[in-house]
This record gives sequence, structure tokens and C-alpha cells, in this order.
Amino acid sequence: MPKQSAHTQTLAHAKLPRLITSLPGPNAKRVVEQDHRYISPSYTRSYPLVAKRGLGALVEDADGNTFLDFNAGIAVVATGHCHPEVVAAVQRQAAELIHMSCTDFYYEGMVELAEKLAAIAPGSEPKKVYFGNSGTEAIEAAIKLARYHTGREKIIAFYGAFHGRTMGSLSLTASKAVQRKGFGSLLSGVFHVPYANTYRCPYGHEPQDCCTGCAKFIERVLFTKIVDPQEVAAIIVEPIQGEGGYVPGPAEFLRDLQRICRQHGILLITDEVQSGMGRTGKWWAGDHSGIEPDILCVAKGIASGLPLSAIIAPSRVMDWKPGAHASTFGANPVSVAAALATHRLVKDHYMENARRMGEYIFARLSKWPERFPIVGDVRGKGLMIGVEIVADQKTKEPAPKLRDSIEDLAFSKGLLVLGAGPNSIRLAPPLLIDEEQADFAIETLEACIRETESLV
Repeated sequence: MPKQSAHTQTLAHAKLPRLITSLPGPNAKRVVEQDHRYISPSYTRSYPLVAKRGLGALVEDADGNTFLDFNAGIAVVATGHCHPEVVAAVQRQAAELIHMSCTDFYYEGMVELAEKLAAIAPGSEPKKVYFGNSGTEAIEAAIKLARYHTGREKIIAFYGAFHGRTMGSLSLTASKAVQRKGFGSLLSGVFHVPYANTYRCPYGHEPQDCCTGCAKFIERVLFTKIVDPQEVAAIIVEPIQGEGGYVPGPAEFLRDLQRICRQHGILLITDEVQSGMGRTGKWWAGDHSGIEPDILCVAKGIASGLPLSAIIAPSRVMDWKPGAHASTFGANPVSVAAALATHRLVKDHYMENARRMGEYIFARLSKWPERFPIVGDVRGKGLMIGVEIVADQKTKEPAPKLRDSIEDLAFSKGLLVLGAGPNSIRLAPPLLIDEEQADFAIETLEACIRETESLV
């Protein structure tokens, strides 16, 4: 096991935050000022956290303040920050082989990881795996594979979706206009349709009718007025929309999409970049509805913080020829070592903990809309939970400024949360949290909501 520093040993014996300076502290202020001078202004920073070290669900800043992390590095550190087994795997591999490039050579670890991913992907067909570095790379690969395999060009995506920021994935993204503004023409042949958000049904239907209406729109409107289904290569969907506000797709909606795809020879692509790797209490969020995607995209939590992504598809679908697609750093040996350790830990411990802790948190949050006038909805699965903040529960008017106030107050009290969508708070902690940490997060957020309501 790797040797721990004195600071890390201190974190190892703590579970809850400890603030020792005003926020931001002097060291954090210095770094933020330097950041403003040298770093691209395209990054979004919600509050001045300057992270220096992390362990488990805790993060320490540059001034020695510790925070409870309910972001998990944007749903990335599934096994917690610097899990000792992941760190040990990385150190062993870094001392043995850092890089050769799987584009041209073979790695034993890559094959082992691909076998494990193929085994946990939905469906009984033999699978193959392609490796990249990030979520947006996984989406780009899925776009190319779908077009290659089907010989078709068109792709259907959903309003509220976030699939990445490179040009192909950005063409599918429809979360915030600022993400697309200023970049000119994007990928052609992309059509966006409404997502089945049962809290905000795009047709104004009751929740039980929203699912069918959204799926049927593709058949009754898009396929009859805009595009012939025989020209559509794929429908891509997040089983739980991430940046769109942590909105779960109802099981009937997802199953209807699969039916439409099967009927017309269209590939169903699921984007599990944020929702996969055990975060919802199952390997994949789509598992809750029983769907079997033709291409499954995974990244973020796959390697506990190291850059890695993958797409998984039946062998009959992943039929492209050598040279059709590749990535120099995809399946980097060090990232693969971290992913193998992550897979083992999630399988043996943390996926079940995500299910159990998700149920525990939901049991406490389910009454929030009754208790707090500015809470409109609480939703999600496992440890992927969204809380929508509204100005009025009857009109459901979004309240982004109130959401931002809650987020800032939580930071001031030692809890790290982030927004999702225009007015929701996302709760996406490492999968190893316990009840004591969950209680702290819930009680802190309740205090922040009360304080925010008092200012309205």
C-alpha cells in the first residue's frame, strides 16, 4: 500500500468538514488570482475551491480547510479520492510501463478490462470495446461507429442533453445555448426532440402520459414530416440526463425508444458517461428499465479520476476496419490499471452502497417539496440525485439565482455541491459515503434552503 503523508493521515481519520479560515483563504485567493491571469476563461467555476489533496469523500484546499465532496469530481471519483487500492495500482503500473499506444501495439491489461466491461454490458451477444480518453471522445466514437455500421447519416438526440463539447458531440448537446454559441455550423443531420421529463412534460401531460407522448413524437411527427427513419443511423439518449438537471428517463420512455430503434434498424446509443459504473445502484442507469443499447458510452467513473473512456457494442455492430478510428492515449496502461481496481471495488463494495445510500437519502429528501416552498422536485436513482429549485411550486418557475445561493451557502459550510440544468442541484458523491456523511450533507442543505428562503 502507498505510504501516506501526515496531511493524508489526518484526512484518513476524518469524515466531516473542518473549516479553519475564511473562504477563500489567503492561499486560495492567490491561486484564483493567478488562474484569472493565465487560464482560459472558458472554464466555469461556481465557487473558489482550490483543491490540494483528497481522500475518500473529503477534499482539502490550499489553506487546510476540508470539505465533504458531494460532486465526486463531477461524478468521476467513484471509489473516492485517492482510494489506496487505486493509488497502489497506478503506482505499480507507472513503474512498469506508462505508454506504448494501443493503436499500434497490445496491452494485456487492456484486454482484461475490455473483457470485464463486455461482461457487464447489457445483452447476451458477444461484445467488443473501443477505448478513448474522455466522455466526449466516447460520443464521437459512437457517432462514427453508428454511421459506419448503418451506412446512414442522421442522428436523433434530445433537448436538455449534454454529450460533450467537441464538435461532433456538441452537435448532439442541447443543454445550454452558451455551449454552442459562436462555433458556427455543427454536424449536419442532427435532430433534437423532447425528452420525457415527467416534472416538466414538454406537452403539459400528466406524468403517466408524458413518457409515451415523447417517444411517439419521433414516430408521428419527426418520421412523417422531417426525416425518413431509413436515413437515421442512431438515437442517442442519456438514461438520466446529467447537465440537463439530473432528470431520469422513465422506463416506459426508454423501452419505447428501443422499440422504435429495433423496428427501423436504428442503433440505440446510451450515454452513461455520468450515470454509469454503479452510480445508480446498478452498473448502468439503463439497467433499471431493462434496455439493451447497441452502443453504450462510458467514461467519468470508469477509472476513479484517470482519463479513460470506452464504447461497448455487440461484435456485429463494432465491425469497422483497421484504421477507421483510433486514439493515441486511449487505454493508457496507467488508466487501465486504475480502471481494473475501480471495477473490482465497485463490484465488490460500492455499487451496493450506492443503492443503499441512495435509498437512505431519498427517504429523507422525499418530503422536501412539502417542507420547503422553493423545492419543486427531488428525483434520481442511487447516488445520482437532483433537487429542482423553483420560485413557485404551482407555476414551477425556475429559480436559478436561488439555486446558486444554496450552492454558495453550502460551500461556506464545508459542503461541495454543483448545479445541473438551469435550476437544479446535483448530489453525486463518491460511492463510498456513509450515513454520517449523508446526514451532514442533508442537514447542511436544509439549513442552506431555509436561509435562502428567508431572503426571498
